[in-house]
Amino acid sequence: MESRKFKLQLGGRDLIVETRSLAEQANGSVLVQYGDTLVLATAVMTEQQRQDLDFFPLTVEYEERFYAAGKILGSRFIRRESRPSDEAILTARFIDRAIRPKFPKGLKKEIQVVITCLSWDKENDPDIISLIAASLALAISDIPWSGPIACLRIGKKETNLILNPTYSQREESDLDLALAATRSASPKKEKTLKSRIAPIQTLINMIELEAKEIPEQEILKAIEFAKPELKRLIDFQEEIREKIGKQKIRIEQPTAPDPELEKEIKEFLKDKLEQALFRTDKIERKQNLNDIKQDLIYFIEGKYPEMGKTSYAKDFLEKEIKELIHKNIINPPVGKEKRPDARKFDEIREIQTEVGLLPRTHGSGFFSRGQTKALSILTLGSPNDIRLLEGMEIVGKKRFMHHYNFPPYSTGEIKPMRGPGRREIGHGMLAEKALLPLIPGSEEFPYTIRIVTEILSSNGSTSMAAISSSCLALMDAGVPIKAPAAGIALGLMQDNSGNYKILTDIQGPEDHYGDMDFKIAGTEKGITAGQMDVKIEGITQEILKNVLEQGRKARLEILSKMKACLEKPRPKLSPFAPRVYSLQINPEKIREVIGPGGKIINGIIKECEVSIDIEDTGKVFVTAEKEESAKKAIDWIKNITREVKVGELFQGEVKRILDFGAFVEVLPGQEGLVHISELAPYRVNKVQDIVKIGDIVSVKVISIDEQGRINLSIKQTKGQSLNRDDSEF
Repeated sequence: MESRKFKLQLGGRDLIVETRSLAEQANGSVLVQYGDTLVLATAVMTEQQRQDLDFFPLTVEYEERFYAAGKILGSRFIRRESRPSDEAILTARFIDRAIRPKFPKGLKKEIQVVITCLSWDKENDPDIISLIAASLALAISDIPWSGPIACLRIGKKETNLILNPTYSQREESDLDLALAATRSASPKKEKTLKSRIAPIQTLINMIELEAKEIPEQEILKAIEFAKPELKRLIDFQEEIREKIGKQKIRIEQPTAPDPELEKEIKEFLKDKLEQALFRTDKIERKQNLNDIKQDLIYFIEGKYPEMGKTSYAKDFLEKEIKELIHKNIINPPVGKEKRPDARKFDEIREIQTEVGLLPRTHGSGFFSRGQTKALSILTLGSPNDIRLLEGMEIVGKKRFMHHYNFPPYSTGEIKPMRGPGRREIGHGMLAEKALLPLIPGSEEFPYTIRIVTEILSSNGSTSMAAISSSCLALMDAGVPIKAPAAGIALGLMQDNSGNYKILTDIQGPEDHYGDMDFKIAGTEKGITAGQMDVKIEGITQEILKNVLEQGRKARLEILSKMKACLEKPRPKLSPFAPRVYSLQINPEKIREVIGPGGKIINGIIKECEVSIDIEDTGKVFVTAEKEESAKKAIDWIKNITREVKVGELFQGEVKRILDFGAFVEVLPGQEGLVHISELAPYRVNKVQDIVKIGDIVSVKVISIDEQGRINLSIKQTKGQSLNRDDSEF
């Protein structure tokens, strides 16, 4: 491929696209640079169609490289990248969700899109340009794909919206909105008095959202703000495709339409599908559909022994189910609109909530919405229990974690029990993002918080149930969150004419056969997280507006049910939770608390049965199972770090004796000298005549020199009372 460069000004920086013969054996490859962040995207497709698969075999990989950030990371013995980090997995999912709907139906060739971050400038997040790069690699390749897709990030500081904010700008932002957009495939005739051709629209086809309780109207404003730039980015990619893009491979449909067979299948089905689909219980629905499918296979195999007819019948059955669900929701007979479980379009399934289910955990919450049931368990730990992050983009600490488990029994299946997959990591992080803005700061609540959500039963939107159950667990544990949060998933049914219906609280077939999955989480005040995927080209601003409003009403309804169970955080922590206390010491005194080789701090930990964490700022955290143990350790530390003042009286132990005086420990780790002249109110010939090592004596601080050395006196304590509080250690 001829080397070409293309440039677009975007958000005050240049987006540079370069095509070179680097990965020349890939179907498509491209380099994309933004600032000094540079990624390579490749797309490869196999030659053979996989007729044995009933799904589209697309894999998307995002590869972090430590060299991109100028780092050498890993363990002492393995200095190379191993399994993808959670951040890399989330970025891969981010890209996958946007590009997947743009592949043609019936494509069964294996496709792999790999994006590798080659350079990272610590200012520009690679995820946005990685999606743009993936879009371009597919667009200029011969792989069938109806892109391009544009992607931008929008931030918000006070009233100002920021296009593609840097990391530092995102930290100060109330909104972190990443969205992808595409263009409608072809103009459609509008049904107006003056029938005219509608202009090609820019449609939103993927959203990833974090916010600090932002109202819905602010989200819509941010999306409107992004649309002109998204259009420019689509135009830019289309220009590149026109100049250097390859001719797309034509995908032949595996089998030609068979009207006679379709007629026989419809005759066989009659009203069986409607009776099987439209029922409340998921298990019954699943069993009935399986029975119909099996009966249809027996029917077809008995009449047409050739294998192709059976496969055709299965595909046609899926198509019939999808069309039936859409028809009954969008275009039913007047007054007979119905969802599979007979609910109204904005109706939420029955909700049940409970807290304190588990006797010895620090907090637990149960949330049930129909047949979706989630149990969240919270554990409080010391500041030392934080998760240390070390990756290409992130090096730091994490004190709030949410982990999501989806065991096979939740869907009535038997599968191998392995570690978390991409879905579990993605759902867990979505719930974590939704709750993070509500978690109190370490100054107010110096605990490490970990929540684990176990999905006990699944029938739609388990990630949103995890938010509600986790919020209940937080309140049950007594964590002073800013406000309760809840989540809801909304779906869309849309026909070819643009008619649509929005569904609240989607489940089962509405999710599988529907056109959108929009998850929205937040508080009464506003949105904290959101995520949208589509199976169609995208959605309009009108649909977005209606979805957000319908989601707001549903969220408020769920929050009212949660408050009826537990209105606010409990005033006290669980008796089984550790107690964390903090104090501030002079940073220069840290080494005195630690002692030579850790001798002092290890002594405190062992004696008091506590754990101690000390920050460079001098902030000290003491964690203990018992309050008395923590207070004992705190008093010990206070005495070590106390700054002795002239005139104070102490009882101390004689530690050393020299010819000119005795050294007395007035506070743990702090000694002062009693000169021989200060031992008694008369002349002393020998120090040992007055004191011996191990003696406990009363001393007075008479001076502290410029080097901090303490001078003490025994003779000046005569007739003065000792302050007992100052002597305790």
